[in-house]
Formats: sequence, C-alpha cells, structure tokens
Amino acid sequence: MLEKTYVNLIKLCVGAESYEDQAGWIAQRMTAEGPDYLPKHVTRMWPKREAEILNGGSLFWVIKGAIQARQKIVRLDEVIGKDGVRRCAIVMEPDLIRTKNAIRRPFQGWRYLKPEDAPADLPKSRKADDALPKKLALALADLGLS
Repeated sequence: MLEKTYVNLIKLCVGAESYEDQAGWIAQRMTAEGPDYLPKHVTRMWPKREAEILNGGSLFWVIKGAIQARQKIVRLDEVIGKDGVRRCAIVMEPDLIRTKNAIRRPFQGWRYLKPEDAPADLPKSRKADDALPKKLALALADLGLS
C-alpha cells in the first residue's frame, strides 16, 4: 500500500486575536457570500510543491505567536491583480479545525510544514489547548524544546 505524500503550509494570521476571531471572520464571509463560499488567502508566490499540497495538505494558522488552527486546502486558483501580476489564491474548506498550540516566531509569507511537524488536531469537544504560558513556551522554543 502506498503512503499518501502531502505537505502543509503555515501562515501568520494577521488581524485575528484568537481562534474565535478567525472563526468569526470565516462565518461573516460565508454569510455575506452565501453557502457555497470557500475561504481563500491570496499570496504573491505560487507554491512549487502544488501537487503535494493538493494531495491532502492544510493551511496552518499562526495566531498571536502560536499555531492554533488549520483549514484543509481545496485548490490553488490563479488570480491576476490590478497591477497585472499573477498571484495564487489558496482556497480552503470553511471548517476551521482547532489544533494543539505550537509556538512559532514571526515570519513573512508562508512556509511549508511537514506533516510530522504539524500539531495534532484537538477533539471537537475541546474549546482550547491546555497550553503553557506564552512566555514559558517562547523560552522553550528558543531552546529548541517546543
């Protein structure tokens, strides 16, 4: 049996203060756009590993310094900006899945995230991760112990 090979993306969630903020933004867009709306994030760079992303990858959201959620990636759409430049719209399922918190330092753009490095999903019954205090978690991350 062949193992399914895929890769995830990781991205800073700018503007959201919490998982609830991000979930609220998605719900608001769905209300405005209709039930068939799929959330998307437009980025300047097109992922070179498109086939691996579309083979089961998710976009993991870093909210306030920690991965807190993910969304399954459905497809990558070409978008031409007003400036005529080709961009990539990462189209995702509307379900925002809570994950265990995983501290991440700020970075620009998106990065690839191997499945074995991705935090596990939380059960739907859990409203939050029993995370360490942020200051302690950042110190552990600096030591490579997160």
